[in-house]
Amino acid sequence: MRPWLARMVTRLYPPRWRQRYGEEFEAMLELGPGDLGTLLDSVGSAVREHIFPTRGGSMERDPNSFGAVMRRPSAYLPVAMSLVCLVMVLGGIGVGLAQGGQIMRDKDEGSMAHIFQILMTVQMPIVLFFAVKWLRRAPRPALGVLALQAGAWLASCAPVYFLHL
Repeated sequence: MRPWLARMVTRLYPPRWRQRYGEEFEAMLELGPGDLGTLLDSVGSAVREHIFPTRGGSMERDPNSFGAVMRRPSAYLPVAMSLVCLVMVLGGIGVGLAQGGQIMRDKDEGSMAHIFQILMTVQMPIVLFFAVKWLRRAPRPALGVLALQAGAWLASCAPVYFLHL
């Protein structure tokens, strides 16, 4: 690989990683094959290093990184519940459009609306539990997870609000 490209790929990694491994990694890239596979593997590894950073020379993952915190059930369950609600709403809209050519609005809410309401309500205590537990331990990753949870919640509520369902 050309030296300027090896230097650019190395700069994709976080500063702590570059301090520890940068020179050696750059030399390895310069001596190794400069093919597309090596380039893509190195870029993918840099992205993973930003999401799941390693600590020092031991190469152990940081337990308080965004990726590690996101793997906690109290972090991913609200996001999953919101996505299920979004799929239900969009699926209901799609079925209504396929059957009658317009969005079906029943006077009786139906079972899908009740499931939507239950899922959207049940995730609130889970989010509160997550915030209480993780905002002190790892504030920065916890704020990122809370923002993701809020975004997923808003995305699942948006079709209901804008389409007056």
